[in-house]
Amino acid sequence: MNLPETMQAIEISTPGGPEVLEVTQRAIPSLDENEVLINVRVAGINRPDCLQRMGGYPPPLGASDIPGLEVAGEIVAVGSSVAPINVGKHVMALVPGGGYAEYVNVDISNTFTIPAGLSMEEAGAIPETFFTVWHNVFERGGLLEGETFMVHGGTSGIGTTAIQRKGFWGNRYHDRRHR
Repeated sequence: MNLPETMQAIEISTPGGPEVLEVTQRAIPSLDENEVLINVRVAGINRPDCLQRMGGYPPPLGASDIPGLEVAGEIVAVGSSVAPINVGKHVMALVPGGGYAEYVNVDISNTFTIPAGLSMEEAGAIPETFFTVWHNVFERGGLLEGETFMVHGGTSGIGTTAIQRKGFWGNRYHDRRHR
C-alpha cells in the first residue's frame, strides 16, 4: 500500500474547551522495529484526553502531543521485526498518544485483534478502560475467584468496566491464579 506523506490530525491549539481542537496536517509517523502503523477508523475519547486538552495532563515523555489513547483500525504497515502477515488485520490498540489522527504508530504488543461480532466503534472504546481495570484488579491487585473488591465511582468508564459480571471476565480469575 502506498501511504501518503502527511495525514490529518487533531491538535490542541491552546489549553481550553473542545473549541481549541484544530485539524492540522502532520507527517505520517515513522515506525520502530516492533511497531505497526494503524489507519485509525475510530478513536476513543477519555478523561485523560479531556485533561490534556485543558492543559492538565501532559503527554508521556516521548509520546505524540496529539491526543488520543485508544483506537481501532487496520494495520497498514509494520516495523522490521513484525511479521508482514499483520498488514490488513483489524485491531484495537492502547497508544501513548496520537490517536486523534488518520494514522498512529504503536508497539505490536499493545494491539489486539478485534473479535468477531465487535464493531470498530465498540473496539475503539475498549482499550483504555478494560486494560486499566485488568492491570489494577488482576495484575496489581491479584483478585482471585470468590474474592470481592470495592469500586469507587461505579458510573465512570473505569467503574462501569470494573463492575462487569464475572461471566464477562470469563475464567480470567482462574487463569490469573495459575500464571
